[in-house]
Amino acid sequence: MSYENVHSLLKELKLEGISRVLDSSLQNWSKGDKNVLELIEDLLIAQKKENENKKYITALRYSGLPFHKTLEEFDFSFQPSIDRKQIMELKTLRFMYEKENVVFLGPPRVGKTHLAVGLGMEALREGKKIYFVNAITLVDRLKKAFVERHFEKTIRFYKSLDLLIIDELGYLPLDTEGAKLFFELVSQKYEQGSIILTSNRSFTEWDKIFEDEVLATAVLDRLLHHSMIVNIRGKSYRLKEKQKTGFIAIQTTIGRTDKLRKSER
Repeated sequence: MSYENVHSLLKELKLEGISRVLDSSLQNWSKGDKNVLELIEDLLIAQKKENENKKYITALRYSGLPFHKTLEEFDFSFQPSIDRKQIMELKTLRFMYEKENVVFLGPPRVGKTHLAVGLGMEALREGKKIYFVNAITLVDRLKKAFVERHFEKTIRFYKSLDLLIIDELGYLPLDTEGAKLFFELVSQKYEQGSIILTSNRSFTEWDKIFEDEVLATAVLDRLLHHSMIVNIRGKSYRLKEKQKTGFIAIQTTIGRTDKLRKSER
């Protein structure tokens, strides 16, 4: 069999990993640096990595993640209220193996979604099945599924996930029907897989989200029974970007100038 035929067969069999390292592996073998078994092992390892990378890319495409920022890209110095050790503990994904939840609380633009996405990226690298969805979008899908009589099928999908990331719970209140369906999802997911949830409201305000104190308490009971809470108290990243451009400083100067002019009058 010719060299060209070997590469043609590898391409036909979609063994791109082996094809990529075949030449260098054969050179090492011909020099006596590797025996036949080591050569085969190198080729198989290369193909395994190729398969894992393809699987990761596909999972990333269907994960629903709004962006692909990692935990390494997070600026902890800008948010000193965040315990970096706590986030690094979450990065190990032990909470997922324990089927625990994570709740990020804090005002808008403090990095809640970035941290949630970063943990999602870590889970994807470990071959976990994850999905990211905005809270309102999620509830709308649940309501649609209920009306169209495939609610149980939809719930089974969310239950099958190793990690469900629900973003921005609390920006808008849920109506009674939506709140009940959301509770049903959380109940079904309880101890079956992990949830990461971000919210701009403290737990004491959740009755405003669900418009029912009893239902809010029930949701909290399921979410917080096995969970880690990260409460972020810091400045907005949008404000940080404006400070970089000097916009905030300019506005402050203008404001002071206006006040001085008024006092002079």
